[in-house]
Amino acid sequence: MSIAAGGTQPSEDPPILITGTTGFLGQEVMARFLQRSRRHIIALVRARDDAHASERIRTAMGMAFGDPNAHPGRVTAVAADIERPDLGLDSGRLDVLAEQVDRILHAAASVSFDLGLAESRGINVRGTQHMLDFADRAHRRGGLERFTYVSTAYVAGTHRGEFSEYDYDLGQGFRNPYERSKWESEGNVRAAASRLPVQIARPSIIVGEQASGWTSAFNVLYGPIRALSTGAYRALPLNRRAPLDVVPIDYVADALFELISEGPNETFHLVAGDRATTTGHVARMTAERFHQPRPRIVTPAIYRALYPLLRRAAHGRQRRALEHTQVFIPYLNIGVRFQNQITRARLEPAGISLQPLDDYFARLLDFAVAADWGKHPFPNPRGAPLAASGQRPGPDPADRHRDIADGATLGTTEPIAARSAER
Repeated sequence: MSIAAGGTQPSEDPPILITGTTGFLGQEVMARFLQRSRRHIIALVRARDDAHASERIRTAMGMAFGDPNAHPGRVTAVAADIERPDLGLDSGRLDVLAEQVDRILHAAASVSFDLGLAESRGINVRGTQHMLDFADRAHRRGGLERFTYVSTAYVAGTHRGEFSEYDYDLGQGFRNPYERSKWESEGNVRAAASRLPVQIARPSIIVGEQASGWTSAFNVLYGPIRALSTGAYRALPLNRRAPLDVVPIDYVADALFELISEGPNETFHLVAGDRATTTGHVARMTAERFHQPRPRIVTPAIYRALYPLLRRAAHGRQRRALEHTQVFIPYLNIGVRFQNQITRARLEPAGISLQPLDDYFARLLDFAVAADWGKHPFPNPRGAPLAASGQRPGPDPADRHRDIADGATLGTTEPIAARSAER
């Protein structure tokens, strides 16, 4: 395969290779490279063949721009599998790809809380190792300038207190296989920094855009918010003062575009940091927005004892909301505060900053209601003319189990969700 065969216009910059372009975060970073640069994009996509990969990219373009044919000739879709050695590609094709790219963004991972540790490691740890192997090949054959890995701020695990860009192993435990596998994966990336130009991005909880509230990923925070909106939570094991670190997708994607393009190769916290809100404040704003009574705040031990009674008392949507959001409850009582002074010093001079959550939280809720919490997805507002016409490209069903994003990701990355996805 050659990039010329894809019909792209010439560019002074080599192509960038991205994993996770069919997911939430990867899709938004891809859109920025298409809009703000002349780089060609090589998108590794989990698919049967290149034709299927191209169709999945068309779906992603429809969601990103409201037009599946946007930016013709700028993206080459390659069917690949990061869980397989050599990404499931023959060595000749790997060499061609390695000789072309000077930047790699690895945003693909499982963001599921439900997977066992072995499967989470298969996707997150082994998949990242295979991407590092490709990075080694690209470094040898073409001169790699940057390998950007979307990790998650929640590699901090159960650590309490401050957690900075310099921190990694503080003896923390982990709440679930997702956190552990991402921590192990980041460890492999950090070890590779002795031979590769490594850059690590750690997003916290990614939500919709600041200006519009738009999102295509209604996970993590959206689950508890929706449950609160229905009155499903009559009691919550909530520390009202616990920090809740939330970042909008446009901030994370803008930051990644800047960092990938200009560097440097360090670790960055794409988080709210000392501007983070609290769980109690979000619960109060949500209850007020949906005219629901505030849930009774109880200790975790009392909540565990009460949960069977609460579940029996709930019916229909309330019960489903209560059941589906239990996995996120631990994230409402986190004792870690992420430090981001290094990241802000790098990004704010470039004009990349975020508003307080209070300034755009109502827009997040309005959009979630308009999209029926993801049942009726809208393209990004940058594709507003098509969205206004009533055409709504939906997510590819194949994304349900292996298309990542957050993001993010609690991360990208990123970067946590109740299912696997390509962020």
